[in-house]
Amino acid sequence: MDVKITPSALTGEIDAISSKSHFHRLLIAAALANKKSVIFYNKMSDDIKATLRCLSKLGARFDITEHQVSVTPIKERPVQKALLDFGECGTTYRLLLPLAVIFSESAELSGHGRLSKRPIKELCRTLSENGAVFSESTLPMTVSGNLRSGIYTIPGSVSSQYISGLLFALPLLKGQSELVVEDGFSSRGYIDLTLDVLKEFGITVIEKGNRFIIPGEQKYKTKGNLYCEGDWSNSAFWLAAGAIGGRVSVKDLNDKSYQPDRDVFNLLCLFGASVKSKKAKFTVSPIELKAYSFDADSIPDLVPIMSVIAALSDGNTVIFNAGRLREKESDRLSAIRAFLSSLGADITETEDGLNINGKDSLAGGEVDGCNDHRIVMAAAIASCGCRGEVVIHGAEAINKSYPDFFEDFTALGGRVKVLS
Repeated sequence: MDVKITPSALTGEIDAISSKSHFHRLLIAAALANKKSVIFYNKMSDDIKATLRCLSKLGARFDITEHQVSVTPIKERPVQKALLDFGECGTTYRLLLPLAVIFSESAELSGHGRLSKRPIKELCRTLSENGAVFSESTLPMTVSGNLRSGIYTIPGSVSSQYISGLLFALPLLKGQSELVVEDGFSSRGYIDLTLDVLKEFGITVIEKGNRFIIPGEQKYKTKGNLYCEGDWSNSAFWLAAGAIGGRVSVKDLNDKSYQPDRDVFNLLCLFGASVKSKKAKFTVSPIELKAYSFDADSIPDLVPIMSVIAALSDGNTVIFNAGRLREKESDRLSAIRAFLSSLGADITETEDGLNINGKDSLAGGEVDGCNDHRIVMAAAIASCGCRGEVVIHGAEAINKSYPDFFEDFTALGGRVKVLS
């Protein structure tokens, strides 16, 4: 799908969509629980459908309506053969890989897009050391074996999802396990989000420095009704639109959330935007944006939209510690540099980040969406700071996380025409 956007300021108020990060974790915990749960949400996406699909293959059952998912948990007996298609979702892949060993005698794993190129070898290694057997080291592959309790070592600098996947699985094993995290923690907030969900389901995890002590034979216990919190990652696009030229409020966001991308509110303030919050509503409006350099290690998903802000701020912004973005749905550093350059920004790419000299406005032009939802959404918001029209090729990539993005964009005053 190609879309053409005529520049206009976005203004108004919008509800935050359901957090993918929280939704994935609630679904997994509910699928492991002692009885049925109901999860309340407001938006579905392709990534969440991937988790639903794979959990179904492992034995969970779901009854899905427009705003709630009823979850019937997995039975203890493993399925004989599970066919798990992760789509393009790295979160589903990494969070469910350890559980696939536990709940299937053999699982055939597949994915699409760049998923086979995204990091997984460190997780496969530690699972292999504790009883898993892999046919290959990348997708497509088959995994079997009997996962046993013990010591699991994993680097914390590659993906926090390795750690979260193990934290979900290890409490189910017969003996106590120890998860040792080497090389520090990247995106620590997502691990905290996992720990918070585990606590909600009655799971005990004892943290000691870089180690997690996990007693075995624990039972996930659901409270029955579960509520998915608002998504800071996708709300960041609307808040950034408010900073560029309109005044945008996003409702139903939790300022105490463990989602790392809640930092977007502070970042926009540091760039000079006017930011206000009242209860669960956050409002951003423009003043004069000033460059601000930042470390992206804990907030990689904010880099596309904050690069747009930097391109429209006075001065030089350096974004660093963002090398992991090269292994997302696209080489995201290269994709950001390409789309902003095509719109007239002054931006160069470094090994692990971006160097951006801001301008008063951008020219407009044509953008390749790179099959990456965050690139498409960032380009759409960038149009608010352009003098000419913006054409985005491959705009359907938004379905991965935010299928209704352009409907909400239009509701806030955006002018979008679907070309094909």
